Amino acid sequence: MHDLAERRIQRVRDHMALEVTCDWDAVIATFEHPRYEMYGSGAVFDGEEQVRGYFAASRTPFPDQGNEIIAIAHAGDTVLVEFWLTGTHLGPLRTPKGVIEPTGRAFRVRMAASFEFPPGGDRIICERPYFDQGMVVRALGLG
Repeated sequence: MHDLAERRIQRVRDHMALEVTCDWDAVIATFEHPRYEMYGSGAVFDGEEQVRGYFAASRTPFPDQGNEIIAIAHAGDTVLVEFWLTGTHLGPLRTPKGVIEPTGRAFRVRMAASFEFPPGGDRIICERPYFDQGMVVRALGLG
């Protein structure tokens, strides 16, 4: 495999592992410019302040949120990842229909994400998770 492709794949592996440990400074350092584009909801978090806000909001209901990589591949300026997203509902979950109080239930859902890189670069410029907004709620038996 080409050296740049290997570095990009390792960057994504590191990024995802750091998200699990909630080392937000180190996660931010994996980006050239922090940006998440949430395919399921259309929400965009652009810049360090907004991305850190996303981290805080997503970990409030699921402080133990994790990921388990199923497959990873490099194509062009993109790394594609299929993974299991896991967690336990331990905090209030804000939904369009209101707040769901903690249930203590665990979830495990299959997801995919693309990680975009600048031409020739090995730091992430955008993470784009692909998911159905209601899949976690359904996995928790709440929808």
